[in-house]
Amino acid sequence: MDTLADRSLVGGERSDATDHCLAGIARLSNEVKDAASYTPTYDQRIYAEAIKTLQDKLAETRATIEPRPKFSFKNKMAPQIPIISLPDAAEAMAQGPHGVPGFRSPGLSSVGSSAAGTPNYPNTPLNEPDKEMPLFRSTVPTSIPEVSMDNVSESLSKEQRKAPFEATSVSSVTVNNQEGLHVMLPASGSSSSAPASITLIDRCVVDMTVPTAGGKPYASLMVNNAIDSLLLCGQIGGPAHVTNVRNSIIVVNCRQFRMHNCTNVDVYLSSSSNPIIEDCVDIRFGRIPRAYQTLDHDRLDSEDRWNLVEDFKWIKPEPSPNWSLLGQDASVPEEVWTEIVPGGPCWSSDEILRAVNILKT
Repeated sequence: MDTLADRSLVGGERSDATDHCLAGIARLSNEVKDAASYTPTYDQRIYAEAIKTLQDKLAETRATIEPRPKFSFKNKMAPQIPIISLPDAAEAMAQGPHGVPGFRSPGLSSVGSSAAGTPNYPNTPLNEPDKEMPLFRSTVPTSIPEVSMDNVSESLSKEQRKAPFEATSVSSVTVNNQEGLHVMLPASGSSSSAPASITLIDRCVVDMTVPTAGGKPYASLMVNNAIDSLLLCGQIGGPAHVTNVRNSIIVVNCRQFRMHNCTNVDVYLSSSSNPIIEDCVDIRFGRIPRAYQTLDHDRLDSEDRWNLVEDFKWIKPEPSPNWSLLGQDASVPEEVWTEIVPGGPCWSSDEILRAVNILKT
């Protein structure tokens, strides 16, 4: 919103940026409505006021930068609704019901916290959410606040609060500049026309598989600069380009796979064309785990070319020393993929990375 005034009117750039803001606010509103069945009434009020603050800020910004109409009508009898800023909303969450302007107790001695209303996750249980950004779930070490897509943040004013996931129907899906997090994209974070990217990742577990589980692959994938991380990239309808990755594991189902300048990486792959590596060292390829397969076994054997790797920097007739196939003893066991990697109350991101042998200590 702060950059709308800098957007050009030519070519509809400012209009597109405004639509992006509107879509983001609408997405937050829908997620709050979806969580209404298990969210305490007091928390719902906080979330609604925070969303209204965003709406009012966008309206005020548009009124400032756009020409005013010649005539306008105001309802002078409209009641005055108290509006609080996002930082104030966070502070109000910490103080309890009486920290909210205009709050009136319904007659109960106390109002339960949102922790009591946290839902259970029977399929892939994650850490109990600590109110955070609503765009992803995260299980992280105790030194970093946990995050959940199911609750609107009470900590939006904190310095480290920088959303790692951005998605709209007309833009890309991005996980960027994160350290020590377990990032799980929500089911809404998918679009068949949207490219996906993972950049500047250190000691993270990034799970992008949930949005594509229903057969909606991302248009393409770009991975750049990842260290000591587990990247579960889901289904990619087009090419997957991986660059500058070290000491990591990548799980991806794509049409084309190309890797540049990578060292010590395990790739669990399903690809309909020959994988290509270039300027890479100590790369190991394995078949994509059963939990992430989209083809049946017969088609997988006949169509999947995950092991037909081509090294563009090795033109000799001898096999390239830069890559090899993962042996069964070196592969991550199937039960680790299904029971530990999805996360849960007992599994931090570092513990998951140790379970797949990325972190040794």
